[in-house]
Amino acid sequence: MSDQTFNANPTVFALTKSAKRRAAKELLWLSQSDESDYDSGDEFEPIDGDEVFDLIRSISDPEHRSLTLEQLAVVSAPQITVTDQRNHIMVEFTPTVPHCGMSTLIGLSIRVRLMRSLPARFKVDIRVKPGSHNSEHGVNKQLNDKERVAAALENPALVEALEVCLATASRRGQPVEAGPY
Repeated sequence: MSDQTFNANPTVFALTKSAKRRAAKELLWLSQSDESDYDSGDEFEPIDGDEVFDLIRSISDPEHRSLTLEQLAVVSAPQITVTDQRNHIMVEFTPTVPHCGMSTLIGLSIRVRLMRSLPARFKVDIRVKPGSHNSEHGVNKQLNDKERVAAALENPALVEALEVCLATASRRGQPVEAGPY
């Protein structure tokens, strides 16, 4: 990865509150009668855009590692569409500048986080928000081509950069503490 800075002074936005956070914490404490509802295995639990957003919101920006994709408004809940009938998830992200050289790495970070977190039944499309990047078509093509993604994930330097971005993903909306990543 290059040391070139594409956006030296990004705008930082406030974190949003997750309406599902309280409900998710409550689900951690199931009574024995409740557990039988989750063991049936016959039905898939639906996933919505807020849950997908919660999975990707705390990914660190590759250029500004102490800031998350949510804080930079690169990702937001309205940019995520889930179609349960087709098991399809569409994530749009907005680079902070139209010439962002980290867009492919950001999209790949989102894809890897969702690959690791969601059931395999989901088809995930990652796209740059239309009109937000100079190389929008090329970035979208790279991010949604299985062979290109597989080849990228065989590159040790790229995987290392991805792991740095994903190290904070489990924080799910909690601020990233500045530190040596």
